[in-house]
Amino acid sequence: MVYPVGRLEFFLHKDSKVGDFVWHDVETTDDLVNFSVVANTAAQLILDTDETPISIGISGSWGTGKSSLVKMIAAALHDADATNDKYVFLEFNAWLYQGYEDARMALLHSVSDVLISEANRRKTLQDKALEFAKRVNWLSVSKLITSAVSSAMIGGALGGPIGALVGATGAMIKEDGSPTAEDIEAMKNAYSALHPQLKELLREKEAKSLPKEINELREAFGELLRELDITLVVFVDDLDRCLPTTAISTLEAMRLLLFLPRTAFVIAADEDMIRSAVRAHFATGLSDDLVTSYFDKLIQVPLRVPRLGVTEVKSYLILLLAELAVRKGSINQQRLDSAKEIVLATIRKPWEGGLSRSTLRKAFGEDADKIATEIDLADQLAGLMVSAERIAGNPRLIKRFLNNLIIRDNVAKAQGLTVGFEHLVKMQLFERCASPAAFEYLAKHIANSGDGKAQFLADIEDVLSAGGTPTMPDPCWDTSFIKEWLKLYPKLGDTDLRPLLHLSSDRTMSLASFDELSLEGRELLEALNETRNIHPTLVDRLKILGEAECERILSRIIRNARSNQWETNKLVQALHITKAFPNLGSRLVSYMGEIPPARRSAPFIPHIRDESWAQEMLDNWAMDSQTPQNVRNAINQIERRS
Repeated sequence: MVYPVGRLEFFLHKDSKVGDFVWHDVETTDDLVNFSVVANTAAQLILDTDETPISIGISGSWGTGKSSLVKMIAAALHDADATNDKYVFLEFNAWLYQGYEDARMALLHSVSDVLISEANRRKTLQDKALEFAKRVNWLSVSKLITSAVSSAMIGGALGGPIGALVGATGAMIKEDGSPTAEDIEAMKNAYSALHPQLKELLREKEAKSLPKEINELREAFGELLRELDITLVVFVDDLDRCLPTTAISTLEAMRLLLFLPRTAFVIAADEDMIRSAVRAHFATGLSDDLVTSYFDKLIQVPLRVPRLGVTEVKSYLILLLAELAVRKGSINQQRLDSAKEIVLATIRKPWEGGLSRSTLRKAFGEDADKIATEIDLADQLAGLMVSAERIAGNPRLIKRFLNNLIIRDNVAKAQGLTVGFEHLVKMQLFERCASPAAFEYLAKHIANSGDGKAQFLADIEDVLSAGGTPTMPDPCWDTSFIKEWLKLYPKLGDTDLRPLLHLSSDRTMSLASFDELSLEGRELLEALNETRNIHPTLVDRLKILGEAECERILSRIIRNARSNQWETNKLVQALHITKAFPNLGSRLVSYMGEIPPARRSAPFIPHIRDESWAQEMLDNWAMDSQTPQNVRNAINQIERRS
């Protein structure tokens, strides 16, 4: 049964800000979906190992809650070690160092820093902690020189103390050619910063090779942990946000410290993205077995973030909306806390019936009527939030969806638009989850109707009300999501939908003459349909035509590309529009999100490699294991050139 959403008001107090009524998109230890069960299990694995090393991989796609789960594991370990003082914790985010510092050395420096801090806090073994830090610094400088040039060439170019440094590390250096000015300057800076510490080390290490230096670093590390009587727990997050080089660099640094007694690593990453990074980094056509072997050697215990079902999503929605109700003053924090206990206890036992609407009302007790609209909203949306391919129960996407609702509702009020919140919810759900083609079809009919109503919607709703099976007006509407969406309250066929389209700011649709082109626009479209390469003359003519009409031309070109299975030359035609108006690049990216991975084209990559609007899309394609190998190779070649 479908329940009406009613009207959910988000009036702001005169001293309030919109930011007071949204949810921050950051990791949290506040468990709204029962992740604590997995977190406590992972924490117990670390506690039970005693001094045995362990590495745990937390895998899950973007936005599923990996970072939050890592935070919960850390919190559980902190609680368990509150009195024993046996664990030292380090949180390392490789993404922060991308483009600024070698992530491999950044991790080693972070480890040495935390050990120095712990030795100082305990007032013991400070000298050994500093000695370990010196070894890390030495490895940092020797790596810099090793990757640059041969010892003879650098020594000849620099001489003096830098030449002495090079001479001392001759066994560590490969012959890669002459040094660049940047190489020399970087080594001068490194030597200048580290000279006081390295003065003694230079005399000690003249005859040591890099493998021997690494072995001694590991020995010093293990000895320091043993004498401090601590276990170092390192939490590595956001690896799947990194480019392949940074991701692999971090994994290689972990390999230096992994599997030593008194160490534990908790690594959060999308496993598929890391596997793609391994392939991209080594660029030698590694087989699936070799890639799996590389990853499995690093991860002893693989754990996946649990996928949220309808019950968990309903819990997530109601608890988020209840948080908002507390901020608005509708209910108090004590009521939310007691309801949260009941909700989470219920979803731990799905076999007992799950989170029905009546269960949610019982959870909020006497305040159920005060939060009735939120209960209806959670009850109605949960199923679609799970089944819709573009949300698929992803907690981050759900939170962004709700934030967007609140912002749009406040924009509507500020502009004096009369928009029912239940209508806003339904339209935004369609915008987010239906294909661009389906949204475009609806917008076109609304714009051409004269009164903002889509008659075909009213016809479908009449058939559904009579218990019949409607015929969809266009193939792009014949999807399981749209069929379920049409059943949601309220009906939209008799509603002026123009205000709702106006609030769809990311679509930036011109409702006036949505699909009409001027004579010049039609001529340019015909000319573009004949092109296979970029023609600057056409770009100049498009600039004169104006952005609004060029956007409509882009829409026509994409329809043609869609019908022609996303042929490369059709996409090249669309690039004339983005050359004329780069702001429309994001629109083209949105359209290209429809392209099946197997249809992604390697010949198209060079056309967009220098476009700023395309970089995030190219990164995502490169890391997507479903992208054809020749496309990923084309993208990785761009990265190597840059």
